[in-house]
Amino acid sequence: MQATHARKLIKPIAQTYTEMFSGKIYSVGKGAVSVRNHAENAKHTVICVHGFLENHCYFTQAYQDPTTELVLLTCSNYHLPVEGPMPEPAAWEVPIKYLEATIEYDACILNQALANLPTTKNIRIHGHSRGGAVILEAINQRPELYEHVEIILEAPALPGGKTHPLVSALLEPVSHGMWPWVIRLINSTPSSSYGQMFFGKMNRRKKKLLHKLFSATKDHLTIVRNIENLFAWMDKADYTAYQHIRHGTFLIPKVDRILDRNIMLKSALKSPNAVRIVETDATSHFITLDDRKWVPSLDTVPEGKIAETVKKQNDKSVAQQKRAANG
Repeated sequence: MQATHARKLIKPIAQTYTEMFSGKIYSVGKGAVSVRNHAENAKHTVICVHGFLENHCYFTQAYQDPTTELVLLTCSNYHLPVEGPMPEPAAWEVPIKYLEATIEYDACILNQALANLPTTKNIRIHGHSRGGAVILEAINQRPELYEHVEIILEAPALPGGKTHPLVSALLEPVSHGMWPWVIRLINSTPSSSYGQMFFGKMNRRKKKLLHKLFSATKDHLTIVRNIENLFAWMDKADYTAYQHIRHGTFLIPKVDRILDRNIMLKSALKSPNAVRIVETDATSHFITLDDRKWVPSLDTVPEGKIAETVKKQNDKSVAQQKRAANG
């Protein structure tokens, strides 16, 4: 029976969503980092980390200015949602020691991107939902990289966080072997029957991006591992990363039926006074898709740079990791 369940979980999931993309794509471990084409003299660098069962297109309309260098993560074992360029190996890639499809693994992808890709001095990192947890884990792994970086945590999964009671009630009875069946059932059910409950008021962009969510990953095992790892991370993570955020904003929706909003706010309040907490009027977990006005202006990004000492530390870290990988 266990072998049957395992075969069902690793059975590939066909990709259903792509958008045209102009830029370069780097493969990093089991994930990818896409750099959109931009003006020659970009003013800002924005690195975005998508949430559970989402893709990097979640952010593209929020950062359309050609002077913005937009760097988009595709988390491990997720489909790359692009038409156009093919991924190429990243010369700066180093092996990742963590299990793929975990927050810890994806945090390593983020840190490699941050340490190697920005060409501007003004850097923002924006994460939604699970992407918020990935950012906090990345900060814990390499706090020195974030001294001059602005952090935007949108409806984030946080230390001590919980899913909304409705989501918890749906997930608790689902065993490993049931996931392929559950996903087929959800994908065959019109989204109108459950979308309003969990996704809030719909608009054209939300409908487009949230249609067939369960085809975002390459297999069912990634879905299971994402869920189990997210629960474990929220239970075990402490608030250490908050102390390393020098410039940041928590965006908390007015209504959230994916994560527990009140627990999210309680956790955010443990951050330093320098970090803003904005309780938005957004009526769903998907603040950016509800109204882009809640995304802070890039004028708030602190002018600075990753210090030369950090670059030296990164070079040293890369060399150590490569030596370890080569035995």
